[in-house]
Amino acid sequence: MRFYKYLYVSDSMVKRKKKTVKHLRSGKYPIGTYIIVLIEEGPNQLEFYNTALLKQKLLDDRRQFVVGLASGYDDAVYLVEEIVRDVFENTGDADIRAYIMKQEGREK
Repeated sequence: MRFYKYLYVSDSMVKRKKKTVKHLRSGKYPIGTYIIVLIEEGPNQLEFYNTALLKQKLLDDRRQFVVGLASGYDDAVYLVEEIVRDVFENTGDADIRAYIMKQEGREK
């Protein structure tokens, strides 16, 4: 699992950010935590999942590029809105993938 260097975090996760990242890197998936991931290809740019899906091995956690952490479904929805708003304010468009990759230093 890779993490965006400017990781977006919901307000309720700010104090738990470092601990949550540490848990996720070690294969522990905190209950109620959602990860927002950047999709490498296809029409979707972002998706979010409850970390419980990672426990069930439905998703390959090694391939996930996490750009956000949220505590609960509603926080994840609001955080996606925040990411889109941030990208639009900084670029004038909604190409989230290009913006994040540029910020990460790996332009496509």
